Amino acid sequence: DVLRVENLSGGVFRDVSFHVRAGEIVGFAGLVGAGRTEIVRAVCGFDPITSGTVEVAGETLKPVTIANAIQKGLVMASEDRRKYGIVGTRSIKENIALPNLKMLSKSGFVEKNKEKAAVQTYFDRLRIKAGSQNVPTYTLSGGNQQKVVLAKWLMAKPKVLILDEPTRGIDVGAKQEIEKIMQELAKEGVSVLFISSDLSELVRNCDRVVVLREGYDVGELSGQEITEEAIMKLIAKNTHNKEGEVCE
Repeated sequence: DVLRVENLSGGVFRDVSFHVRAGEIVGFAGLVGAGRTEIVRAVCGFDPITSGTVEVAGETLKPVTIANAIQKGLVMASEDRRKYGIVGTRSIKENIALPNLKMLSKSGFVEKNKEKAAVQTYFDRLRIKAGSQNVPTYTLSGGNQQKVVLAKWLMAKPKVLILDEPTRGIDVGAKQEIEKIMQELAKEGVSVLFISSDLSELVRNCDRVVVLREGYDVGELSGQEITEEAIMKLIAKNTHNKEGEVCE
């Protein structure tokens, strides 16, 4: 397993365990308030955990901090891209290059040609629709802003990419493109953890789906088992903690 989370507790969630293998897309399903975003924020070091472990490629994150997560190759594209994903007034190039300056620099100075070429690679690969990489990011459509967020993290060559509602608020064409990028990444061996409130997206894209309810993981579906009906059935079930007590 590239990402293994064991018995994680904190905030609104309790005793959550799941894993993601190389080249696998694992979905998180659940109603609003199920704890999906809170869990991945804690896994990436944004929010504190009270117990449990997070492992990336067999190494335990100690402590679980944003810096440690990124260093080990665990990154997240937040659902709130305007707040956490992009600096709107900055150019596309600056947004993509910002987290990757170390690899684009020599002796502490950014190599401008290297930066431009590297950004162009991801600009083209993600089919970002803009006149050039110097365009201010706030002028782009929601779908293209989301592609800028993806581009900056793809340049970092992550082992695990967490996508929290990546298609929320974007048009159908852009949604299909984001899904296609996700599938391409999985084929390249990246482990993808995908949160979506759109059950049809989970059915279309996921190898496995972990179902969450009120902060607990209440079941997992894989392969042909993944249907909208099966997901809804698990969401509607009573939540049990690990001792088998109903938590209602």
